[in-house]
Amino acid sequence: MSKINCIIVEDEPLAVKVLVDYISQIPFLELQATFKDAIRATEFLRSNKTDLIFLDIHLPKLKGMAFLKTLANPPAVIITTAYHQYAVEGFNLNVTDYLLKPIEFERFLVAVNKVKIAQKEIPQPGDNRETKDYLFLNVQKKKVKILFSEMVYVESQREYIKIVTTKAEYISKMSTHEIEGLLPPNLFKRIHRSFIVSTNKIESYTAEMVEVGGFAIPIGRGYRDVIEGL
Repeated sequence: MSKINCIIVEDEPLAVKVLVDYISQIPFLELQATFKDAIRATEFLRSNKTDLIFLDIHLPKLKGMAFLKTLANPPAVIITTAYHQYAVEGFNLNVTDYLLKPIEFERFLVAVNKVKIAQKEIPQPGDNRETKDYLFLNVQKKKVKILFSEMVYVESQREYIKIVTTKAEYISKMSTHEIEGLLPPNLFKRIHRSFIVSTNKIESYTAEMVEVGGFAIPIGRGYRDVIEGL
């Protein structure tokens, strides 16, 4: 299994300790270094390559978002902060995920799995995956074309997933982590360990649930920052 090299840019000792502990529990993560400010991280990145940055927003000297904008070819970035109001800016900068402190391990695992899946899905030369508006799903021994624009939500059903579209429902043997890696992150958000919803289909939401395409979908406690950032 190839390792995902990562660094932590965080000035709160307790937050650093939590992240270091979480990273140590993930076999495919390799911690390279930790930095108290973005200036030191910048110096490190001048001569070192990393695959993932755990980045706090409120840093001394140079704020997290400002630091991110200085990177010409940024690696995957997972924002770690106590402030949900920066979520929209973070997603506009194509961050992989946005974690609100205190960070639960389950939510952390979801975020790093996104990075792992994304690495497997990096387009090769000539691959037009980024411009596709559909995917082919294995359904009952055949490939079924599903348009992103018609998808309403995805629900986990043990080792299967159910995809609900505006036209039909499909069952396929794969995990929500796998399907999440195939969906455009700007169009789909995980709001529960068992649910991924199309943001274009959201009709209303509260702190506990999202109404999407006439369906009421629960919001997991560790995912409320995703909805608040919409």
